[in-house]
Amino acid sequence: MPHIQYYVAASLDGFIATPTDDLDWLLQFDGFEGGKESYESFMADVGCIVMGGETYSWLLEHESDNWPYPATPSYVFTHHEYPAPAGADITFVRGDVTEFAADFERDAGGKNVWVVGGGNLAAQFAGAGLLHEIILSVIPVVLGSGKRLLPLEGPTPPLELVASRTMGRGIVELRYLLDGSAASGT
Repeated sequence: MPHIQYYVAASLDGFIATPTDDLDWLLQFDGFEGGKESYESFMADVGCIVMGGETYSWLLEHESDNWPYPATPSYVFTHHEYPAPAGADITFVRGDVTEFAADFERDAGGKNVWVVGGGNLAAQFAGAGLLHEIILSVIPVVLGSGKRLLPLEGPTPPLELVASRTMGRGIVELRYLLDGSAASGT
C-alpha cells in the first residue's frame, strides 16, 4: 500500500520558506553532498505528487522552462485558475484531502504519494490521519519567521524516528513515521 510522505527541507527553527516565499536561504545549499542521492532515491518510489496552489505557482514562476515532474501524475489543491504546462499530468482540485485520497493512491500505481512544499497542505493530511511519513532535511540556518514546517495544533504524540543521517554542509536528514494518533494529535 502506498505511503503518503512529506519530503521537505526546513530551517533549524522550523520554517520551510520566508514570509514572502523566498527560498534563497535553501537554494544556496543546492548540490550538497548526499542531497542528489537522497532525492533520486526518494523519487524512485514516488508515483503521485500532491501540492497546494502556492507551491504550484512558485514552480510555474521558477521552473517555467520545464515542469519538474513530467511523468508523474500531480494534483494541485487550489481555488485559483492556473495554466498547466504542456505535457504535464496535472489535476486541479479543491476540497478536503480525504475526498481525493483514493485517487492519489490509484494514480500512484503502488508507489508512494509525495506531499510537496506547503506545510498547510501537509498538516491537512496529518490532521486527517493520512500522512504516513515525514522526511525532513534540517538546513543549518535560522530564518526567524516564515511558513511553518507543519502547522498542527499540538502537541502531538511522539513520532517514531526510523532513520537519520548527516549529509554535506551540516544538513541532517530525519525520517519519522506517523501513525493515525500521532498525525491527528489525539
